[in-house]
Amino acid sequence: MKFDSILSEINGFGKFQIKLVLIQILSRVTLPCHFLLNNFMAAVPSHHCNIVDLDDGAVFRNLTREQKLAVFVPAEQDGTPSSCQMFAKPQYQHLSGSNTSEDAFTVQCENGWVYDNSTFKSTLATEWDLVCSRKGMNKATATIFFIGVMIGSPLFGFLSDRFGRRPLLLVSYLSSLVFAVLSAFSTSYVMFVIMRFFTGLSLAGISIISIVLNVEWFSVEHRTFSGVIISLDWTLGNWLLAGISYGVTEWRMLILAVSSPLILAIIAWKWLPESARWLMAKGKADTAHHYIMQCAKTNNRTTSMATITPTKLLESLEEETEDTKYSILDLFKTPNIRKISICSGIVWYGVAFTYYGISLNITGFGLNPYLTQFIFAFIEMPMKIGVYFFLEKIGRRSGQAGALLLTGLCLFINMFVTTDKWIIRTVVAVLGKSMSEAAFTIMYLYTTEFYPTVVRQNGVGYTAFIARLGVSISPLIMLLEDVWHLLPVVTYCAVAVVSGLVALLLPETLNATLPEFIEDIEKPRGQSTRNKEIQ
Repeated sequence: MKFDSILSEINGFGKFQIKLVLIQILSRVTLPCHFLLNNFMAAVPSHHCNIVDLDDGAVFRNLTREQKLAVFVPAEQDGTPSSCQMFAKPQYQHLSGSNTSEDAFTVQCENGWVYDNSTFKSTLATEWDLVCSRKGMNKATATIFFIGVMIGSPLFGFLSDRFGRRPLLLVSYLSSLVFAVLSAFSTSYVMFVIMRFFTGLSLAGISIISIVLNVEWFSVEHRTFSGVIISLDWTLGNWLLAGISYGVTEWRMLILAVSSPLILAIIAWKWLPESARWLMAKGKADTAHHYIMQCAKTNNRTTSMATITPTKLLESLEEETEDTKYSILDLFKTPNIRKISICSGIVWYGVAFTYYGISLNITGFGLNPYLTQFIFAFIEMPMKIGVYFFLEKIGRRSGQAGALLLTGLCLFINMFVTTDKWIIRTVVAVLGKSMSEAAFTIMYLYTTEFYPTVVRQNGVGYTAFIARLGVSISPLIMLLEDVWHLLPVVTYCAVAVVSGLVALLLPETLNATLPEFIEDIEKPRGQSTRNKEIQ
């Protein structure tokens, strides 16, 4: 008996599934908090060279702060003090209104920097002076974190396909909390980036395992709803991040605050079920029957399970299961799954690359960073509701391609909007952010549908690896503005358009039964002996 048939009998969308989603919220809300944490933890406040320790005699000591800045720090075109330069010699003639001098040579800051702490009490930039010539080190903290996520994705995908979803989720919860706390107490920059690497590696397990566990417990007709509902955890996490970061402006305490929901997730883990679909695919009939009965009891459908025993499950499994141990290499061995793997990898790269290109640049629109973060989070809710109805009526393939192409269009438009027109830039950016979020929402659901159960977690892990590769590179792209100020936006736009076109090559999965084995997508439609072929 197919698992989807059993799920229909015991209600594939009841109290059991609702409880599963609610428990998962506790861990999933921490994902956007950590993934977008650099917007606040690594923020760079206004700064200028430190002239407090300079002592140029009685005349200097009698000057006001503004006069001292005029004497020692050159001004930018907008009149603000230079962030990275200071005069090699005092320019006292500036006090009389003269701005020219034969000796007005500038040098790099010699005594550190003074930071404006009106918005942020402390950040990574102020802790270790990651500004000016060292600003690349500040960007690298996000890159190193996402490299950890990139490595953790296939690792947890492989392990959870081998040992199950539930135990690996606990490993992910515990390790994420431990490394997050250690990063908050880091005593050096090197220690911090190492701890952030392992935090990202651990959080990857929550990211990819939780969504697969949820989708595998929902029936075909409710799968779209489940995917959208699960994605709302990200929206809640975005709101949580905006609120917590506004109240906690010290970076160490901020890490601890956004990681605290993991404590509740660890406590609630004992109520999480294992995926019965995975257990059946692995031939573990007794354990699968236990969780199926648990689902039936919670959904008040125990009468439907009267004739279904572990023995009958085992008999049906003997016809379908194999002793084969699948790995990530199986995603490329046969033609159809190879095409899906290559195309989904390209699309995931584009989705993640453009989403984080927009999300990690919240200071580029002329608004307070907290307000920008809140607006970006606020637009997600109505967008995801719209995505649900679109996916139910139109389908995944056209929705994915359309969302990416519209993201590219918004990025293209903003290239021609000047920075002084910040209202227009913000509106277009919010639209682009909502389209990129739509692409993310669709792709998470889409990926769990076109990969077979026996390699589904491997498939999700592989695509998550490719996605995090894009995310790792995305923050560094902003450094290209030193070459040409529009080059980062041009790059994000081009990647969005290309990946949107590649999405058209993926199969449509609307209302299709989840494939259980690789043969289900390799055999021509109608010839599969194991499952219904994906359209």
